[in-house]
Amino acid sequence: MIFYVQFYNHGGSVDLSVVIPAYNETGRLPSMLEATLAHLNSPAIKSSRTYEILIVDDGSKDDTSVLALKLGSHYPQSDIRIVTLEKNLGKGGAVRHGMLHSRGHRLLMVDADGASRFEDLEHLWKSMDKLAPKNEPAVAIGSRAHLVKTEAVVKRSLLRNILMYGLHTILRIVGVGDIRDTQCGFKLFTRRAAQKIFPAQHLSTWIFDVELLLLAKQLSIPIVEVPVEWHEVAGSKLNIAKDSLQMLRDLLVLRGNQLVGRWKAVPL
Repeated sequence: MIFYVQFYNHGGSVDLSVVIPAYNETGRLPSMLEATLAHLNSPAIKSSRTYEILIVDDGSKDDTSVLALKLGSHYPQSDIRIVTLEKNLGKGGAVRHGMLHSRGHRLLMVDADGASRFEDLEHLWKSMDKLAPKNEPAVAIGSRAHLVKTEAVVKRSLLRNILMYGLHTILRIVGVGDIRDTQCGFKLFTRRAAQKIFPAQHLSTWIFDVELLLLAKQLSIPIVEVPVEWHEVAGSKLNIAKDSLQMLRDLLVLRGNQLVGRWKAVPL
């Protein structure tokens, strides 16, 4: 519990923390990290924003941590930390761990596959400036909703598109149907929002994004959706049949526990 207290009490020491959950990502992490650092170290951004990067190896079976350390050594001027979890917690567990150990005034969760264009962070940042100019509790989430009829989504597998539409139908019942894209792995939190949301998170599986957004709504934390560019990247860990059933089960568990008051966020 010590790190919870530190997270609550620490006001942040850098402008941005980038949390990257990684499970068996030796193939996709190098190009993603290169694109991330190219943007963060560009003259316009580097002169106005300090940052740290946390790569959370979620109990990988390959050499993700070894590779991450090697990649980090190529950027000695950048603050890159690698956390290796002994057991695989699931993507939500890795994100939660990273967030609770971050030092940023704003905290970005981003997938290791590089599917989201990292430069679009600036769209989230500008929206956050309007929503929370003094870094009040707020969340800005990347959205691919505008891509529904574009080639990026049309070319996606039929099963993934069926899952997308089915999930959105269920989300209307759960309580976040007004958010058009809950699952994009590109979300920006102010520190004060993260301090309220992540300690109350229970789910560590694929559907954890929905819990984060439900917690934000429960706490009256404003959420803004921001269009971002996205493309599908080979190597997804999602098993359509198995994980669809897991998502449905977790949504029912989540909603049931919230309705009876077992799972709820307590305002700080």
